[in-house]
Amino acid sequence: MPMVLLALITLLLLGWLLGQPYWRRWQRQRLLKQPFPHSWRQILKRRLPYFRALPADLQLKLKKLIQLFIAEKDFVGCAGLVMDDEIRVTIAAQACLLLLGRPNDLYPGLRQILVYPAAFVVPNRQPDAAGVVHHGAGVLLGESWGQGQVILSWQDSLQGAADPFDGHNVVIHEFAHQLDQQKGYANGAPDLGAGLDVKRWSEVFQRAFDRLQQQLSRGQPGVFDPYAATNPAEFFAVASEVFFEQPHSMQQQEPELYQQLQQFYRLNPVLWL
Repeated sequence: MPMVLLALITLLLLGWLLGQPYWRRWQRQRLLKQPFPHSWRQILKRRLPYFRALPADLQLKLKKLIQLFIAEKDFVGCAGLVMDDEIRVTIAAQACLLLLGRPNDLYPGLRQILVYPAAFVVPNRQPDAAGVVHHGAGVLLGESWGQGQVILSWQDSLQGAADPFDGHNVVIHEFAHQLDQQKGYANGAPDLGAGLDVKRWSEVFQRAFDRLQQQLSRGQPGVFDPYAATNPAEFFAVASEVFFEQPHSMQQQEPELYQQLQQFYRLNPVLWL
């Protein structure tokens, strides 16, 4: 009898695991049949000028992605912030920009978006050259964790949405990290999928990263924020911000890099901005 019970439990667990993709697909199809809420359309018009620049087909796709994203991800207000649709839709719209041309996987490892009213303080531990660990604190606008969480400042998420052409967007930045982290860690080389050459990607990104560091050493301004020179992971995230918000400048100054990101995101923002 115990063996029969164990076999039954095993079969049920196996059936549940095998059935998950079908169940999720059915849930998504059911959700996408529902109209996009009128109040959410008003939020997009009010908070996301970028939305108006998109072609009609991409506007429709973005609205569908927003519906799925809000249904599947848990938004949590922190430090007294009361969560509402204004926050959810504004952040979801920016996060889903990165998915407009990509397979609809909706950041599969992401579970929660933690939102603070403004920039937040996090403790950090930094070892010095002698190996002594120094404890301190850093002020952040956003952070992406490989354990299924993104942390954002609402104030800065709002500002990033309000000016879609300045090349700075904390939501795009942190969700680019999420794409990079899908393989388990962030190093500026996300899973490229079919059609992109890993060797070519690495060569183009390394040359652009080296040029940025050389420009900064000479005090020359460039298309990227100096923070991009921190490491390859930050370079990819900052480059993603510029790709979406200042595509003409990137295409002129870093045409090979723009081409790689165009192929990765399967979008060409130059055509609509």
